[in-house]
Amino acid sequence: MIAENKTIAQPLAGGVLTGIYPGTAFPLGATYDGNGVNFSIYSEHAEQVELCLFENLDSTTEFLKIKMKEREHHHWHVYVADLKPGQLYGYRVSGPYDPANGQRFNPNKLLLDPYAKAISGIIDWHDSVFGYKIGEDDLSFNAIDSAPYVPRSVVIDPKFDWENVQKPKIPYDQSVIYELHVKEFTQLNPEVPEELRGTYAGLAHPAVIDYLKQLGVTAVEIMPVHHFVADRHLVESGLTNFWGYNTIGFFAPDVRYSASGVKGEQVTEFKNMVKAMHKAGIEVILDVVYNHTAEGNHMGPTLSFKGIDNEAYYRLTEDKRYYMDYTGTGNTLNAYLPGVLRLIMDSLRYWTVEMQVDGFRFDLAATLARELHDVNRLSAFFEIIYQDPVISQVKLIAEPWDVGEGGYQVGKFPPGWAEWNGKYRDCMRDYWRGGDSMLTEFAERFTGSADLYKNDYRFPTASINFITAHDGFTLHDLVSYNEKHNEANGEGNNDGESHNRSWNCGAEGPTDDEGINKLRAQQKRNLLTTLMLSQGVPMLLSGDEICRTKNGNNNTYCQDNATSWINWDNADLKMLDFTRQLIHWRRNHPVFCRRRWFRGHLIKEINLKDIEWLLPDGTEVKDDAYTSDMARALAVYLNGADLDMTSAKGEKIVDDNFYVIFNGTPDPIDFKLPPAKYGDSWIEVINTTSELVTPDGTRYNPDDTITAAGRSVILLHNPSIY
Repeated sequence: MIAENKTIAQPLAGGVLTGIYPGTAFPLGATYDGNGVNFSIYSEHAEQVELCLFENLDSTTEFLKIKMKEREHHHWHVYVADLKPGQLYGYRVSGPYDPANGQRFNPNKLLLDPYAKAISGIIDWHDSVFGYKIGEDDLSFNAIDSAPYVPRSVVIDPKFDWENVQKPKIPYDQSVIYELHVKEFTQLNPEVPEELRGTYAGLAHPAVIDYLKQLGVTAVEIMPVHHFVADRHLVESGLTNFWGYNTIGFFAPDVRYSASGVKGEQVTEFKNMVKAMHKAGIEVILDVVYNHTAEGNHMGPTLSFKGIDNEAYYRLTEDKRYYMDYTGTGNTLNAYLPGVLRLIMDSLRYWTVEMQVDGFRFDLAATLARELHDVNRLSAFFEIIYQDPVISQVKLIAEPWDVGEGGYQVGKFPPGWAEWNGKYRDCMRDYWRGGDSMLTEFAERFTGSADLYKNDYRFPTASINFITAHDGFTLHDLVSYNEKHNEANGEGNNDGESHNRSWNCGAEGPTDDEGINKLRAQQKRNLLTTLMLSQGVPMLLSGDEICRTKNGNNNTYCQDNATSWINWDNADLKMLDFTRQLIHWRRNHPVFCRRRWFRGHLIKEINLKDIEWLLPDGTEVKDDAYTSDMARALAVYLNGADLDMTSAKGEKIVDDNFYVIFNGTPDPIDFKLPPAKYGDSWIEVINTTSELVTPDGTRYNPDDTITAAGRSVILLHNPSIY
């Protein structure tokens, strides 16, 4: 490949000569082949592209600048012999600087490779990183070199020994997802060595793996680890973009979570983390942000895409000086364009194949569905995902909304997708805080939200159920605060959600009132129990199982400090044990995690339905009550005789019978248990008035009366006779 068309020999660092050759258009990015590196970058409207090589991290200017003369299908490419992994590089791209017409080329800006597999360093915020002169409008031209102040792309060695460790491939119906942040989860963990805290290696530490295994979760959903940018206004006010929803490198694991190095070592460290999780049977799902980048609006910095080819990457308004903003971040990637679609697909495929992750949760996924302005569920993005033989086989989870008009798309994603079910969250929060939850709404959410997913030939597992997530109150704060307390974010407490559907149980924040604290603990058990017994896929927010608090801050996106970090020294070990037992009961009883919808008809062999909703007096809920009555106090019978499920060997799966009592009122209510045909005896397993799960609890007979305390859940178990 490199024997012909040699153009020139140039000095490399250390005095070694290197050959410069045409190279190839594919693959995009920097590809090391053992002899050198092929560089390829996409820019449709550029007039000149220069590859810039840097000697080390302290270099403020390139030691070698190579004009990329070859151009094929808008791919600019060159091959440089003898370059090694760890080589630092960037691009300078020339063309019209005409913001009014959507073009923002400026060769004075060193640009990151959109396909960089690793990025070293973070931005040192300086006026030079902007394409225009600070203090003037964006039509002005800034000629100051940004190279001393921006990160470098890094050539990596892709070789890695996976030791034949295979992906767990856990079906959705057997999944329990655990949402976490790399640093938040490990920074204060006393069982993680100090030098590994806050890193991928810390997350892979045996103590962390053992904790996750004992908890019983099957997947970690990791908040963004694509290399991201901390916004200038946050940094200059002493804060940061802690959550990472501000991507600039869609192929690069963020360097801030690396304990081993910054010149490609972060890639190996991330792979080792994935391998450790897989060895333990735990899947890795990445929270990904393909809807926008860190370059912001027309007044944002020029770091990569904006300077490479602004109008070939972003959605621009009719006045091309400005950006469409469906994300609330200043810009929106244009997934309608082939180059952007390819970037997204190549990134997903890279993380699936090379980094071996098991799935993705797409931030503001409705944005990706927008063809022009409307949300279109059959957009090009979904069509390409559907036909891709690699990406279509992993877990695909949508955050089914964005901030644009018509952006709330819960229940409207195509088959093959699961969704964060915001309606489940809202319903269950309302029920336990004493809101006006209709019976039909509660029943739909508890049984998998058939009203949202069944007509699309999806199943209950399309519903990712959650009570809390990173965005909003923690579970403890949900029952401790009526109002958000985000003053530390520096936005006058105007940021974050104001309608949290929370209830402080009688006092705002910490209190010495034993009655209130007892009620709060019971409410947390109510919410966790409801979550784990509902059909669909449960997602638990990390730290909720030990009652972590953020002191009422429901938007800690900028708090890289003790407000966000999980304080393991204050862990509520009783709640931890309760949560472990809850997850155990769910995972060991398929009646709680059906693959198919309840049918509501009689099972011939036993003359009983697969599910029945009953009132406290033991009578069945009438059809008209679902649409007219509030969900105050009710019970549900779950029949394990016919789950419409078979094992991998085709054998029919059956389970025990269960009876779940919900009392959302503040007062005790007597419930009459069903007659003998439903079960010959009932054993109390869970009563949320207690901190304990008791598999051998009180035994009840058919037609007995059981008193459910105010605001409580009771789970009764009838061992299978089938």
